[in-house]
Amino acid sequence: MTKIVNHWIGGKTVEGASGTFGPVTDPATGAVTTQVAFATVDEVDAAVRTAKEAFVTWGQSSLAQRTSILFKFRALLDANRDAIAELITAEHGKVHSDALGEVARGLEIVDLACGITVQLKGELSTQVASRVDVSSIRQPLGVVAGITPFNFPAMVPMWMFPLAIACGNTFVLKPSEKDPSASMKIAELLAEAGLPDGVFNVVHGDKVAVDRLLEHPDVKAVSFVGSTPIARYIHTTASANGKRVQALGGAKNHMLVLPDADLDAAADAAVSAAYGSAGERCMAISAVVAVGAIGDELVEKIRERAEKIKIGPGNDPASEMGPLITKVHRDKVASYVTGAAAEGAEVVLDGTGFTVDGFEDGHWIGISLLDKVPTSAKAYQDEIFGPVLCVLRVDTYEEGMALINASPFGNGTAIFTRDGGAARRFQLEVEAGMVGVNVPIPVPVGYHSFGGWKDSLFGDHHIYGNDGTHFYTRGKVVTTRWPDPADAPTGVDLGFPRNH
Repeated sequence: MTKIVNHWIGGKTVEGASGTFGPVTDPATGAVTTQVAFATVDEVDAAVRTAKEAFVTWGQSSLAQRTSILFKFRALLDANRDAIAELITAEHGKVHSDALGEVARGLEIVDLACGITVQLKGELSTQVASRVDVSSIRQPLGVVAGITPFNFPAMVPMWMFPLAIACGNTFVLKPSEKDPSASMKIAELLAEAGLPDGVFNVVHGDKVAVDRLLEHPDVKAVSFVGSTPIARYIHTTASANGKRVQALGGAKNHMLVLPDADLDAAADAAVSAAYGSAGERCMAISAVVAVGAIGDELVEKIRERAEKIKIGPGNDPASEMGPLITKVHRDKVASYVTGAAAEGAEVVLDGTGFTVDGFEDGHWIGISLLDKVPTSAKAYQDEIFGPVLCVLRVDTYEEGMALINASPFGNGTAIFTRDGGAARRFQLEVEAGMVGVNVPIPVPVGYHSFGGWKDSLFGDHHIYGNDGTHFYTRGKVVTTRWPDPADAPTGVDLGFPRNH
């Protein structure tokens, strides 16, 4: 019998009423294993209404109450790592170790939320004028929403809701309809931890659900992670409806390799960063920029390593890379490889014909490596979101920097070199929000914020870290003057005895 995934509203599962469902497949087999209910406008409204009602008390709850619940949730999340990872593998396809890593990175933000008391401290200035004090405080917004992508169905929601609810907001999550089960497991764990009903809600669906969240007058802020075209739409639409927005978009992350770099380390890093999670991550390195005469040697080292990657079902411990999320996405990724030669690239490895014995209907694609890729090629210009690595050749550091900065994306980037001066220059000159020095995937730890520049971010705030706390709260400044009790009219003295 096919599994049905319904909504989570008011602390319990609520059956979908629309009669419309979306298929969820096992990417390793291609079989539909689950049907997910798609919410109507009325169902989204019900979730927002429930969240608004819960905010009345949750927004006034003590920091001690909020963090106590989050500590319990953290313990439950830690104890259920494997169960959540299994759900991710079953619906996304990534290997179990990769899914476990996703949960671990989400736990970092839960850790940050457990210590939110420090981030929420206000400021006080006394005697700014005679008997006048000024204080600043931060208060929650109300109902906030998160719209999250398929590639990290547990981690990206945890980039959002732990900080949001720790700050006193209530939350409505619209996860990807391609792999919805992890979010439901998380909802159950939050309820088990004692989170009051209605503080965290999950509605599944498509554009209908998304658009209603973007226009609903009671949703005060929207967080989004996904592709650049959708991020731009989310930002434009939600902003037009008066909402605060952080919308993280796509990427084309470059790795600049200088002639003095350790080429073995650079090749290891390129393979890990390009092909990990089957390239389905916005921080993947998808373009290696080789400077000078090292190009041939670097490409050969990458090829040697890439050919050894074991591809198979995510629940097979021997697998290092799994299938892509859907057949449609698999075919789109393959099209960039099959068309690369005609656009002037040299196809070193072509993974488009790859399959796995016994799993022929899975969404399989092998490792692809393209060399001498011109910047005019679609494989370079587009975010492929699959296991395809482009290598570009330049003669100098300056030429490489100009190439990177000409990209419309500015999410993450990296440089590999032994030269500290070159690395320092790179981190100051490159136009990207996250920079790695001999680190291929520079995803910040939880107490620093994640976010790019240019077409990789729409809105003023990065996600999690201090930016996350500021995004989910608004500042208020209070100016106070109290009369001195000694100045009270004769006969009424509220002060201390005069001999004190």
